[in-house]
Amino acid sequence: MSAQPILTVKGLAKTFVKPVGLAGRIANLFGANEKRLEIRAVSDVDLSVAPGEVVGIVGESGCGKSTVARILAGISPRSAGEIAWQGVSLDAMSPAQRRDHALSVQMIFQDPFASLNPRMRVVDIVGEAPVAHGLIKASERRGYVAGLMEKVGLSAAYLDRFPHQFSGGQRQRIGIARALAVRPKLIICDEAVAALDVSIQAQVLNLFMDLRDDLGLTYLFISHNLGVVEHISDRVVIMYLGRVVEVAATEDLFTDPNHPYTKLLLEQLPVLEPGERDYQPIRGELPSPLAPPPGCPFNPRCPHAMPRCRSEVPALRPIGPGRLSACHLNDRAAA
Repeated sequence: MSAQPILTVKGLAKTFVKPVGLAGRIANLFGANEKRLEIRAVSDVDLSVAPGEVVGIVGESGCGKSTVARILAGISPRSAGEIAWQGVSLDAMSPAQRRDHALSVQMIFQDPFASLNPRMRVVDIVGEAPVAHGLIKASERRGYVAGLMEKVGLSAAYLDRFPHQFSGGQRQRIGIARALAVRPKLIICDEAVAALDVSIQAQVLNLFMDLRDDLGLTYLFISHNLGVVEHISDRVVIMYLGRVVEVAATEDLFTDPNHPYTKLLLEQLPVLEPGERDYQPIRGELPSPLAPPPGCPFNPRCPHAMPRCRSEVPALRPIGPGRLSACHLNDRAAA
């Protein structure tokens, strides 16, 4: 892997704002105190991805991982922070560089049916973008799409079918072919196998790894399934309530987790061992992003929380070679 990351993210933040409506503004004229709602979905996320690497992003629903994915794919604008592609900041790119970046980063979505246009045939779904961007000629479209279909494990005889004529696993392969059609370097998979049967999940995961080897792809793999992430990822990023709380190589994280949240997540994994197991779910519920707790966002649910945790947000800092964690307990251990 190259020393220079293909993607670098620093201080990424996203705030969703719901302004005061007409009724609220009228009520304010009579002394009401209606205010706009602000939801901090992502806060100060730092991330780097090396060429050819598979980085998994894991967390509970609502932790901000899909928001990060949509920002990095260019679907949603960021509120703050800097994104650099191959060492060049997106803010400093020329129009030609922005176009190349947009084609180089593609996304595969969770629902393979909702992400495909039901009125378009496969040859148009997959072949529209490369023709529009001048990667191939219109006359080359059928042959080009046929090659992509075979690459993802589907027959070229399916080119004129509609999405509803395929199974869920086949539709997801069409989504993968569509992403590959513009010759990307980085593919962002947002829960790309969550809607599939377990046996089909394994097939699609193996396809991802084969494509990585054949095409030199880099993946940002977003999932709530730790078992899937362990299988496919080189490095894992754990998120909680919009923040990164731990980063480590996959083997290190699964054998020796550092952050209390990571430890509790791993305790939820099923194990193939005889005998009974005392299952203890993570206590409490994920706090609302409308009213996040002060200090460490995990402190209301953490079994090791101390007074400092309730007043000071822990910084994400190195705790070993290639490892980062955001926990005040590491300061106590180092003392």
